[in-house]
Amino acid sequence: MTSATHSFPTALKAVRKARGLSQEAFSDVSSRTYLSSLERGLKSPTLSKVSDLCEVMDVHPLTLLTLAYAGNDKARDKLFERVRRELAEIQGPQAE
Repeated sequence: MTSATHSFPTALKAVRKARGLSQEAFSDVSSRTYLSSLERGLKSPTLSKVSDLCEVMDVHPLTLLTLAYAGNDKARDKLFERVRRELAEIQGPQAE
């Protein structure tokens, strides 16, 4: 499995910039210092914090995580295929 550790900071910064948001825009959910630490890969957020950050950026948390794990179209397609397969294995026939 691909590690998202190194690409989460890149994905976070890319989404923030694509949305035209400054680090200060996150002041209700995070300090500018913490956000900067996330974008530089110095800290790792909890799932709750990822959700909070995504609310500010108006994207689903899975969108951010998908960019972190698979930035390009080909990698995304493979990732989506894998996730569908694993969900079907876990949930059984009802998932289809």
